[in-house]
Amino acid sequence: MKSKIVAFVLGAMLIAIAACKNGNEFPEQVTFTEHVAPILYANCSICHRKGGSSHFSLVTYSEALQYASGIAYVTKDKVMPPWPADLHYTQFVGQRSLTDREIKILEKWNEQGAREGDPTKLPKLPAYPVGSITGIPDMRIPVTPFFLKSNSSDRFLLIKVPYELPADTFASLIEFVPGSRNVVHHVNGDMVKYEFDRKKDVFAGDRILEMAADTSTLKQAYVKLGLPNDDGSYPVLQKSVVNYLPGATGQRYPDGLGGYYLPRKGAFLLNDLHYGFTKQDDIWDSSYINIFFTKSPPKRPLQEFQLGTLGVAPVEPDMVMLPNTVKPVSSRFTVPYDISILTINPHMHLLGKSFKAYALKPTGDTIRLISIPRWDFNWQYFYTFKKMVKIPQGSTIVAEGIYDNTTNNLNNPFNPPQVITDRKGSMKATDEMFQFIISYLPYQPGDENISLE
Repeated sequence: MKSKIVAFVLGAMLIAIAACKNGNEFPEQVTFTEHVAPILYANCSICHRKGGSSHFSLVTYSEALQYASGIAYVTKDKVMPPWPADLHYTQFVGQRSLTDREIKILEKWNEQGAREGDPTKLPKLPAYPVGSITGIPDMRIPVTPFFLKSNSSDRFLLIKVPYELPADTFASLIEFVPGSRNVVHHVNGDMVKYEFDRKKDVFAGDRILEMAADTSTLKQAYVKLGLPNDDGSYPVLQKSVVNYLPGATGQRYPDGLGGYYLPRKGAFLLNDLHYGFTKQDDIWDSSYINIFFTKSPPKRPLQEFQLGTLGVAPVEPDMVMLPNTVKPVSSRFTVPYDISILTINPHMHLLGKSFKAYALKPTGDTIRLISIPRWDFNWQYFYTFKKMVKIPQGSTIVAEGIYDNTTNNLNNPFNPPQVITDRKGSMKATDEMFQFIISYLPYQPGDENISLE
């Protein structure tokens, strides 16, 4: 009887092992419909589709066929899907990566001639919201269109986006969506909150000012935009409500974390909409703002600080990048009380080579935050942890960056290399920045167990 039991168990184990092997075996003939499309739909078509952020689609066989060799190359080199953060250092919500098996399937598909396969085996394309990465918004407010001539250089705009609602309400997310992703570099946006009886017409005043040409002081700009109350006083300004960076999407948190109070009358103040250099024909950019309402007020509104340029801690030694040099810099800040970190955003410009951040506890232990071994200016995410990360009082948050101002850096804006600085916080891509932006809450017991997925 005992020998029969042993034989049965061994047989079951062999069947399980064989099943695992078969699941990981490469198909003899790789086809688009059966093997490639599932990979593309799960990892790539969120951007590579009609209405997506990419300039070409990979949804149909004929579309993917044109880029078969390119798909094999960029996935093997791990340039795509774009996820600069090191997955072995820290895990984040929504991280994108392919398994080694998936990468090899894409490579083999190209090598075998990129066949289509049985059309009946093509999986269903995921349903994507139109005009948003996050979902279907409750309200969409257009940003005043702006005209960009071909070969125009960096442009920095101050834009007012007014609104009026039937009543005061709340929002779980406010999302900026660029009309022309290839020229909109970034947006830093605040919210102007009016008391209903102190501002008769929130739509009065200019909508767009070019920061260099139309304004001499910020106060004059605010007056031109019609931001003051009717009596000349100023309303409440809530900072950092609507932001955008290449690759970044709006952050939506569970359990009443984050969110915003929206007064009946208000405006979004895009205090720094940056258009980068464009080599294309003349462009009209028509960006917009999506609002996702919620009935409940935020239980715990997020707070924010940043290390580095314009932050709570200086860059050391400095942000002077001499020609033909590779330079390390860092910024350190000791937290005065326990905090729970939800989202982080590293920021550098074209000379960036690598970025790393961590926290050192008073005990000497290290808390990993993020490592980006190969900095990519074109993909700068807001990275949200899978669970909140507790940083104990007295811990020092350290951000470290390396800049490459040599001809080996293919992104170097100057050849031969020139002296590049931060120009006291210049946003121009051809200047430099070093920032580590942290969204956090004052710590409460149990925060580290709350899922943010």
